[in-house]
Amino acid sequence: MTNGKAANATGPLAGLRVLDLSHVMAGPVCGMMLADMGAEVIKVEKVPGGDDTRRAVPPSVAGESAAFMMMNRNKRGIALNLKSPLGRDALLRLIDSSDILIENYRKGALDRMGFGYEAMHARNRGLIYCSISGFGRTGPYAERGGFDLIAQGMSGVMSVTGEGPGRAPVKVGPPIADIGAGMLAAMGILAALNYRNQTGEGQMVDTSLLEAGITYLYWHAAISFATGSSPGPLGSGHPLMAPYQAFRTSDDPITVGAANEGNWRRLLAVLQADDLAADPRFTTNAGRMENLSELEARLEAIFRQKTSAEWLVALDKAGVPAGPVLTVQQMAEDPQVKARSMIVETEHAVAGRTRALGLPVKFSTTPANVRRPAPAYGQHTREVLREAGFSEVEIDGMIDSGAAQAAMPERKEAAE
Repeated sequence: MTNGKAANATGPLAGLRVLDLSHVMAGPVCGMMLADMGAEVIKVEKVPGGDDTRRAVPPSVAGESAAFMMMNRNKRGIALNLKSPLGRDALLRLIDSSDILIENYRKGALDRMGFGYEAMHARNRGLIYCSISGFGRTGPYAERGGFDLIAQGMSGVMSVTGEGPGRAPVKVGPPIADIGAGMLAAMGILAALNYRNQTGEGQMVDTSLLEAGITYLYWHAAISFATGSSPGPLGSGHPLMAPYQAFRTSDDPITVGAANEGNWRRLLAVLQADDLAADPRFTTNAGRMENLSELEARLEAIFRQKTSAEWLVALDKAGVPAGPVLTVQQMAEDPQVKARSMIVETEHAVAGRTRALGLPVKFSTTPANVRRPAPAYGQHTREVLREAGFSEVEIDGMIDSGAAQAAMPERKEAAE
C-alpha cells in the first residue's frame, strides 16, 4: 500500500505503511528500523501525555526528551485518544490503509479496545500485526509486564555478566533485551511480508524481551547443554577462547582478540614473550582456558609496560585484532564511525539540530537515510488525518472534543 508521503523514501521498504502504537523502547526500535529502511511509519501516541519516554528526562534539549528523539526519528507523529469513539474510528481508518501494526501493550489491552489481532485481521486480511511483550503472548507468564532488567535476569544474561565468580550479578549496560526484541520483531515482520507477497495474507508476529535475552546466549547455552553446568561471569573474557578480553596498559585499557593459534603466535611475537611461547600450559586454546587466571596475570604484566597507543600500533602492524575501549563521545569522533555515517544530524521542530545514531545496514541499490527527526507531540495529527480522508471540520471536531491532539510548537532556542 502506497501513499504520497511514503513514495519520497528511497530505502528498500519504501511504499509500506506502518502504524507504530508502541511506546518506550522495544517497539519504537522496531518502528525506527523499518522507517530507516524507507517505510512510512506513523507513530500513534496516547492522549493525554504521549509516549512515556517523553518524560524520560533529564537529559532534554529545549524541553524535548533526548531519549524520545533518539528512538523515533524518521516517523510522523499523531496523538489519538483511543478511549474516545472518534479517536478509535480514526485509528481504524488508518489500519485499513496500513501494511504493518506494531504494539507492545499488556496482553488483552488492545482486544478490550477493539484493536486485537483477530478483529484487525478480519478487517484487513493483509495486515501484519506485530506484538512485542515482556514474555510473549502465550505461556504462563503471558499476562505479566516486562522490562529489560527483568528479561536480562530471567534469560540468563545476568548470570554470565560481571567481574567474576562470587561477585554480584551485573546487567549489561545497554538495554539489550529491549533493543534485541525490536530487531527480532523487525526481522519477523520482514519474513511475514515475504509470506504475504506470496499469499496476500497477513499474520501475527509475536516476540518478547525474554526471548531476545535468551538469543544472546548461543555460546553459553552450548557450554551448558554439553556439560550439564551453567557457565558464570568472566569479566571481559570469552567462555571458549583465550586470550580474548580487555587488558590494562600503562594508561588506558585495550581489547585483544588473539584466540586462534595464528593470532596467539603473532601476539607472542609482539610481546616478545618467549617464555609464554615455551610454556606447555599455553600452547593450545584448551590449555589457555584451563590456566586462564595465570595467563591473564602474565599478559597484563607485559601490557602494563607501554601505553595503549604504543600497543595498538604494534598489534595492528602484526595483524593482531585489537582496539581501544572508547567512551560514547570518543566513539562518535572515531574516523571509521564517521566514514560509515553512524552519527547523523536532524533538524527537530523544537530542539533544533540534534545528533542521532545512523543506519547500521547499507544498501547498494536502495540506499536508506534519515529523512526526518522525531515528531513533536501531535505534530502530524492534522496531516495524517487529512490523508485518511477526514475533512477539516471533522478534524477540528476531533481536536476540540479531545479525541485527538495537534500541535506544531514554536522552536525554543535555549537548550537545557
